[in-house]
Amino acid sequence: MKRIVFMGTPDYARRILKRLIEEEGIDVVLVLTQPDRPVGRKKVLTPPPVKTLATEKGIEVLQPETLKDEDILQRLQGLAPDFIVVAAYGQLLPKAILDLAPCINLHASLLPAYRGASPVQQVLLNGDSFTGVTAMLMEEGLDSGPALAYRYVAIGKDTRLRSLMEQLTEAAAELTPKVLKRFEELQPLPQFGALASHCKKIRRSDGEIALDDAEAIERKYRAFEGWPGIFLSGGLKLNVIEVPDVASPHRPGEILAIGDETIDVGCRRGILRIVSLQPTGKKAMSGRAYCVGRGLKVGDSLL
Repeated sequence: MKRIVFMGTPDYARRILKRLIEEEGIDVVLVLTQPDRPVGRKKVLTPPPVKTLATEKGIEVLQPETLKDEDILQRLQGLAPDFIVVAAYGQLLPKAILDLAPCINLHASLLPAYRGASPVQQVLLNGDSFTGVTAMLMEEGLDSGPALAYRYVAIGKDTRLRSLMEQLTEAAAELTPKVLKRFEELQPLPQFGALASHCKKIRRSDGEIALDDAEAIERKYRAFEGWPGIFLSGGLKLNVIEVPDVASPHRPGEILAIGDETIDVGCRRGILRIVSLQPTGKKAMSGRAYCVGRGLKVGDSLL
């Protein structure tokens, strides 16, 4: 029976934890996750998905603000885990914890590509045709440890963030117990640092678009599904879009056509077909309804 300490926070981590709990020969003895945080407009204090699952299964949960607390280290030492499994935990592990047991991270990219906080969004922003999950041995650097195993995932031309995250989550959940059970057979593969790329934490401001390149806007639309979404500088949110043309030149913001529900809007390069949009502080509506309500017609500007 392999004794596991699990560290993770969002649903991606919850699904991996669930698979480990269900796996024969694996005993999750402790879970560490981030503290409960206020969520939504009413700021309701909400536990992370990993805490909810662990509590349901009767597994002890710790939620330290920092892993540098001596009490945390002593607690982990006392458990003597065979492995520490990490998935989107939200903090770097100090060396003292890294030295306790093999620490295995499930990172949602094919390392050394897209080290950092937003690998799934970045593959969509860059228009990549595939990505995957890497099981890696952790070291003090950010996502720089040697790889133990990979799982590849194809990206379709219309794939958006949620569906891609679902595929990657399932791949990570399948890969993790296999790596733990075959750990002694695996030969860690050092990452080639010269090929490394990095990605930053996504902020709301990243969702703001200018009507320059329709293809680049579509990539943002796919990458920022759910949050932060895409919106114009005045705050007008574009909830559902299509891109019928990626090349023709137009005056940015010019309304080219008004359909039964949609409007076609010109970009400096290409055309956006807006199916649904949402003014600040109001409900979502069709592109046509927005134009009718504001008396906009073909040739006018959306900006």
